[in-house]
This record gives sequence, structure tokens and C-alpha cells, in this order.
Amino acid sequence: MITSLLVANRGEIACRIFRTCRALGIATVAVYSDADAGALHVREADTAVRLPGAAPADTYLRGDLVVAAALAAGADAVHPGYGFLSENAGFAAAVRDAGLVWVGPPARAIELMASKTRAKELMDAAGVPLLAPVDPAAATADDLPLLLKAAAGGGGRGMRIVRELSELPGELTAAGAEALSAFGDGEVFAEPYVERGRHVEVQVMADGHDGVWALGTRDCSLQRRHQKVIEEAPAPGLSDELRERLHEAAVAAARAVGYRGAGTVEFLVAADGRPYFLEMNTRLQVEHPVTEAVFGLDLVALQLRIAEGEPLPAAAPPEPSGHAVEARLYAEDPARDWQPQTGALLSFDVPEEPGLRLDTGYTGGDTIGVHYDPMLAKVIAHAPSRNKAVRLLARALERARIHGPVTNRELLVHSLRHPDFLAARLDTGFYDRHLAALTPAPDETSVRQAATAAAVVEAARNATLDAGGFMRFGAWRNLPSQPQLRRYRSEPDGREYEITYRPTRDGLTVGTEGVRVVSADRIRATLDIDGVTRVFHVAVRDGRAYVDSPSGAYTFTALPRFTDPAGRTEPGSLLAPMPGTVVRLADGLAAGATVEAGQPLIWLEAMKMEHRVLAPASGTLTALHAAPGLQVEVGALLAVVTESADSAEEHA
Repeated sequence: MITSLLVANRGEIACRIFRTCRALGIATVAVYSDADAGALHVREADTAVRLPGAAPADTYLRGDLVVAAALAAGADAVHPGYGFLSENAGFAAAVRDAGLVWVGPPARAIELMASKTRAKELMDAAGVPLLAPVDPAAATADDLPLLLKAAAGGGGRGMRIVRELSELPGELTAAGAEALSAFGDGEVFAEPYVERGRHVEVQVMADGHDGVWALGTRDCSLQRRHQKVIEEAPAPGLSDELRERLHEAAVAAARAVGYRGAGTVEFLVAADGRPYFLEMNTRLQVEHPVTEAVFGLDLVALQLRIAEGEPLPAAAPPEPSGHAVEARLYAEDPARDWQPQTGALLSFDVPEEPGLRLDTGYTGGDTIGVHYDPMLAKVIAHAPSRNKAVRLLARALERARIHGPVTNRELLVHSLRHPDFLAARLDTGFYDRHLAALTPAPDETSVRQAATAAAVVEAARNATLDAGGFMRFGAWRNLPSQPQLRRYRSEPDGREYEITYRPTRDGLTVGTEGVRVVSADRIRATLDIDGVTRVFHVAVRDGRAYVDSPSGAYTFTALPRFTDPAGRTEPGSLLAPMPGTVVRLADGLAAGATVEAGQPLIWLEAMKMEHRVLAPASGTLTALHAAPGLQVEVGALLAVVTESADSAEEHA
């Protein structure tokens, strides 16, 4: 029996595995990098072992250090979680060679499925439907569009869609370079790209006694950069015949490699309903909670049971019930090319309601760093029907209070309420088509009302209490006084607002049209807006005001009463949009080079994603401060482009 378990991972998944361990009476061991020394998964573990360094390659990807940590802490088993070493056959073998229990599939099964090209050959032999690969060297226009994929990894790394034959060589080079950087293997293959396909997967659970469960379907079609954002179970709108076919194919895939434990077989379902095998993930999936909710199971507990040599509890899984939807909450800005965000997470509160579940690796007061994936949490809703689950999840996200870096919370709410999503018209191009509509600029009137609430609460924070306990906003006079002024900049769009207010014998009056102050204290303002009373919650931290209101959440930076003309950025400056590492420059890029507006010049890698820095205008590169391998902070000057006279005239 397992008595002490080391989780070879971090963040949310480590915390989630620890939760099951506590319920089963198993001691827990965490590993952590220097960047994670104060992380939640470290705080929740019974024992923790430091992995010196911050970069994944020096810490969580060092299987030798993880095995040594397990032995030093007295653990008798290792759970890999997902990501990092979870699908590394060599690591699985090293764990077992050290005399430890490996909570995962056999190393041989991992090895067989590790290469997508080899996996497809196996699945073809097992009768699993799949897309035939395309030889890039022999590809013609008739083969387009093509999808390039890294053979050794997933998560969207090394994936490219090619729609023009002339772009194929360059995209192959770029995909191979990204795959080599991410997985240590630059092999890339091509297959037909299915337009408007659905990403549907089947959760499997297999024991060592010839038992294999197919635990329903999940739809994971809503993706950004080939990474999942919203998932649900069961996948809506599939016929019983197609579900049965997917279940049979998933079981066949598991049996073909002698699988043990939790795994996921992923399919692409074309618009005509034909399914094609994509890959098998030989680990627990990020989206496993929706399956747990629908089947009433703890998949981690089943993993531990199977690792201890026990069979599955029954020949067939329990009957599913209801519908579950999961949203991944990321520290990123969808409106700005999904840029990851970093910094202090000042507040993080998600409502606790029946049917809701929160899986997270963060609490308020933690810091979001630059080294790892920007996912903050997963919020899961389970209800008797899909409509009820979607409504519950959207409202929970809307009511959450998240203060600090920009997140994708508003995108998630808008996605869950989009007509296509509500009607289950799902495919992997959802965000390509709808991103602009899902990330609208905030309504000007609503932002001004929120800024007014911030000003009123700021005034209340500076007020004094009289002998009767009533708030005094300065000395009231029987003569008209000049209104007080507060200035705010809305983040991240940068719009500025001037809010005026005046103390009166009855409290505060504000200069915002249609708004009357009903009451205010140091954390809340109640405003009457055109006859409707609304409550605004305001948190003031480090020069910023975070306003949660019925119309949304807003962040403001308090500005001085008068602007400072100094410190303007030189025109044409290319600044780092986030902390990260310069991974490459455009071919031949050097000072004096001629560039075109929109041309990618510099590639930054941050939080497991690659971002391009584009030329702001056509002209000449007059300064270059970036070089491959350079680590930069947000706002660092990377280069300067001097706009040509012709380009300047076009913009005049």
C-alpha cells in the first residue's frame, strides 16, 4: 500500500492530488523550484523538497532530482500529474528502478504513444480511424490546408496551420524549432487540417486485471493557440452511434498498448460526423474534473488504487448523471494577443455554491511568476442539464473577485453566454471567428460609473467620523465650495477619467450625470443610477482601485491631479509586452535594416508561450537591443524603428 506520495509537479494539479491523498490518509511530498518556494502546493504538502533553480529544465524536468527527492523524503510512490515529466517513459522507468511505485501507465505504453507518428501507426493497425499523414516534401495545393504538429509533444507547441504552399517551408522550420525547444525533439509531421472540426475525447481507466472503462466523452473544442479554454462532459450533440464508436475506439487504443491507469484518447470529429484519432495522452488530463462530476468518481483515487495492484471497482463504470462544464482561468489578456500577465494576485475569491468546484494553485497574496503556465485555476460547474451548468458557471465567474493582473475572466463569461456556445455549435475555430466580439471595449458609461464609485470610496476612506459615528467628508460650509477632483486611468486600455464630488450637509454629490450617492464606506459605494440602486465593491491597493460591480470588474490607477509631461516614450520604440526570454530575431535583423509595418521582428517566450513583437511602422531599424537568450522585463526597450517619410504621410 502507498503510505507517502510525492507529486512530481506544481500548482493546481499538485494541490488537487494532495486533496485526494488527505482523504485516503496518504502523506504528501511536494517538490518546488526557487520560484515556487512560497507556492500553495508547497504550503499544503506534509513535506517539501527544494529543486535548486527556477527554470523548468533545471527543476521540474530533472527526473534524477525528483527521484532523489522522493527517496530523501521517504516517499514510496510518485504521481507525475500532467505536463513536465508525466509522459516521459524514461522517468517512469527511473521511478520504478528506484523501488518506488509509479502512479501511471507502464513505461512501454508511454513510449509507444510518445511519438504521434508511431501512435498513428499503432492505432491504424488496431482499426482506430485516423487522418492519413501528408509528406510535406510532396504536398500540393490540393492537400491544403495542412496542420503541422510536433511528434513528441502537445499543448499547442510546434503546431502551425498552413494555408499557402509558399508558406510551408518556413512554417516547417518554425514548428521544428519550437518543438525542439519545448520537447527536445524537432520532429514535425503534417496531416490534413479539418476546418470547423470538434475536439472530442474519451477518458479511459484501465487496471492490471484486463478491466478497461470508457468514461464518456468530453468536448474541448474551445481553444486558443491549440490550448483548451472551456471543456464539458458529455460532449453535446453526438449521436448514440458516434458515442459508441468513440468508446470502442478508445478501449481498442488502450488495449493495443497494454494500458494501465488514467488516460485520454483524443479525436477530431469533422463537420460530417466522421471521427479521426489525434493522440493518446498517457496521463491525467487538465479537464478530468468534468468527468469526475458527471460519473461521481475520484479519478486520482482510482489511479492510486490501480497503482497498488487493485482492479477497477466493477466491470462497468457507474451511470453518468447531469452535465459539467469547466473554464480555465488564465492570467492573460485575450484582447492583446493572449499576452500572459504576471504580478501580485491581491485577491482571489470565487463564490462557493452547490454544484461549483474550484481547483487552483493560488490564493490571494500569491505572486504569478514568469516561469510557468499562466493558468490560475479551473472553475467547474455540475448541474442536471447543460443549460443550468453553463448558467451556474458564467454567474460564478462573473461574481468572482480577482484583483491584480489581467485575466481572461470576462472572455470566459462572454464565451459561455455566446449564442453559438449555448446552442452547442462548437468547433476549434470558435475564437478565430468570435474573439473580437468576445473582447469588446468596456462601455464608456459603465466605466465612468465605476470610476465614480472608486472616487466616492476613496473620499470615504479619507473621511472622519463625528461623535455620532457619521462620516464627515471635510468641513461643511454654508457657502458653495469648489468640487474635489480625482483622476483615474482605466487599465489596461489607458483611458483617463476625471471624477468630481462635493461634500454637502447630506453627504456627497458627484458630477457624474444621472448618478446619486446613496451611501459609502471604506469598501463599498451604493449609487442610484437613473433610479436603479447598484452596489460597487472597491478595493484600494498600491495606488490602484479594483471595482467589482453589476456591470463587470474594472481596474483603475489613481493619477495625480496634474499630469507630468516628462517620461514620454520615443516614437517607434518596441517595448517588451511581458517579462520573458528573446528566443530569436527575424533573419538578417540588424541596425540599419529596412522593415515593413506588421513584420515580425523579435520572438519572446514567456510562460510556455511564444509571442511576436511586430514593427509598428515601415521604416528603418535604428537601434536593436535584443539578442537570443536575453531575459527582459516588461517595458524593456528591444528596438527602435524610425518611420519612413512615405509611411508617415500615409498615417497623416
